[in-house]
Amino acid sequence: MIRSNTALAILIVLILILFWIYLSHKTRIISIYLRPLAIFIIVSVAIAGGGIVSAEVTPNPAPLNNITSLPSATSGDPTPANPPLLTAVAQPSNLTDFVDDQQALLKLGKALFWDMQLGSDGVQSCASCHFHAGTDNRSKNQISPGLLASLKDITFQVGGGANYQLTAADFPFHKLADPNDRTSTVISDTNDVASSQGVFYSVLKNTVPGQAVDLATSEPDPDGFQVNGINVRRVAPRNTPTVINAIFNKLQFWDGRAKETFNGVNIKGAADLSAKVYKATKPKQLTAVSVSLNNSSIASLVTGPLLSEFETSANGRTLPEVGAKFLRKKGQKIKSLRPLGKQLVHQQDSVLGNDSRSPRTGLKTASYDQLIRKAFKKEWWKSKSIIQVDSNGTPTILAKNDDGNESEEGQTLPANQFSLRDWNFSLFSGLAMQKYISTLVSDKTPFDKFQAGNINALTVQEKSGLTVFVNNAANGGGNCNTCHTIPEFTRASVRRTTGVASTDSSDPLINNPTNGFFGNYGVRPASDDPGAGNTTTSLFKAPALRNIGLTSPYMHNGGMATLEQVVDFYNRGRGDDGGSGAGVLNLTDAKKADLVAFLRNGLTDRRVLLEQAPFDHPQLFIPNGHPGNQSSVTSSGNTNGTPAATDQLVEIPAVGRNGVTTPKPNFLE
Repeated sequence: MIRSNTALAILIVLILILFWIYLSHKTRIISIYLRPLAIFIIVSVAIAGGGIVSAEVTPNPAPLNNITSLPSATSGDPTPANPPLLTAVAQPSNLTDFVDDQQALLKLGKALFWDMQLGSDGVQSCASCHFHAGTDNRSKNQISPGLLASLKDITFQVGGGANYQLTAADFPFHKLADPNDRTSTVISDTNDVASSQGVFYSVLKNTVPGQAVDLATSEPDPDGFQVNGINVRRVAPRNTPTVINAIFNKLQFWDGRAKETFNGVNIKGAADLSAKVYKATKPKQLTAVSVSLNNSSIASLVTGPLLSEFETSANGRTLPEVGAKFLRKKGQKIKSLRPLGKQLVHQQDSVLGNDSRSPRTGLKTASYDQLIRKAFKKEWWKSKSIIQVDSNGTPTILAKNDDGNESEEGQTLPANQFSLRDWNFSLFSGLAMQKYISTLVSDKTPFDKFQAGNINALTVQEKSGLTVFVNNAANGGGNCNTCHTIPEFTRASVRRTTGVASTDSSDPLINNPTNGFFGNYGVRPASDDPGAGNTTTSLFKAPALRNIGLTSPYMHNGGMATLEQVVDFYNRGRGDDGGSGAGVLNLTDAKKADLVAFLRNGLTDRRVLLEQAPFDHPQLFIPNGHPGNQSSVTSSGNTNGTPAATDQLVEIPAVGRNGVTTPKPNFLE
């Protein structure tokens, strides 16, 4: 490095001397001889510059040459001791059977993901729980009782009630007298979960075309999300995982219930033989067809939250009804919902900027119809026929609209009748949001630069932490890479599980370590939450760790607030579930600090931290609990049944491709 700098300095001095000579003696002869000499020097400078670059780059940095914390080899990962750089997951192999325009698909997906009109209340979007590094940093009204326990528990133990403001003192949920000794006195323990608030409990009457808020009846919350008889927003029963890098997961959700094969309708994949979408084989002929798209667990996932009475939906809503809300037109009486009609879109948004109406809300594109028509092939949305759902739930095809129009637009449809576009909304929203989420890849962390050869990308402490991460306990490490395998930092990735038997089976126990699922791992007793297993063998997916410094709280129950608490849990040999635990790691305080530094800083992509493209986004208003506390709230004055609490909304401003200058605070900061 020193020699390269010296050589460069000498060359620069030579250039300056020759330039001075040229200015002093502007003769043709000198110019003739100086020209090739100057070219030689310039080339030499370039080579020297390249020498400096190469002097800073060392292929295969030493800590990645000596990995002893290894999972078993698979056909997708035959040499886990020599991990590759992070590479993109393939798209569905038959995507072009459905999609005409990938850019239009991306626009549709980003708009739908952030659109508050998607929720039954006209407030909840998918992004409402995934707005901060792909997850959620709210801390008020973020507790859910033990709803998934074998004996359902609706008692709030943390804070004593819903709408509680969490504090650092509440964590970890399994608190020991000595955090380094799992056999020490248990100070406190709870089966509560720190998660994300969603909708108020209500029962759907129907969706209304062109209306953001669904018609629904507010009823007493059956799971205890009330304060003095007033409903508060419900909180999901598992901690919210990040959507950033979720495209690398073979299966989605903590329990893997969103399958890798998208059937166009729901989360169940190829196991659901009854899942059908409709295809226009002729203008007046619709045919029910089964579809199958591989590499599409994100598309499967999307269909779940849109109907969840915890996340975005009134109880009883269907995806065709969501489609009717966005897509159907009743003549001139009702206008379609404008994409992002309640939110500002930054003029420099990396995907939607050219379509922004700023300073007005929404996109220039007046309806989701237009985006769907541009993105998808006609046979999935263009038809004159109507699909009527009978009282027993059976669909019947009605041939209508012989007025010469190309589709059913202009007709007034009863609540139980749907256009082809309405019916296939599950297909459209799943593939579109998957396309958007597939762009949320954070592959520019300091670790990635280090792995690519820049040995200065990590600090000395972070390098030491990486060594702890990749080595097993016998070699002084933390055995982390076994489950959180590099470069995806999860053993549950598409790459690692290539060649593993299909996980679309209805047998939950197929979700095993081969697929990155681990049973009885020590976080909570299996009776609290079976995950993908049962009440004696709980199974949960090993989550990916990129940007983990931004995504607190941790674990499927959100029961740890800091990375230090997570490292203490593993270092003492797990066992918070009351089981025998595992081998104690015996990491020194210095090694634990090094490991935390690597996780917190070495795995944080600065683009995620500063919300730079592709992590920029439209404006969003998120519920942040309710004015008051766990003992008292005020009613909003709603007239549709059981009183519901007044919302306390917080604005997440629109951000363009260049991001922000000051990072947003993390959980409990």
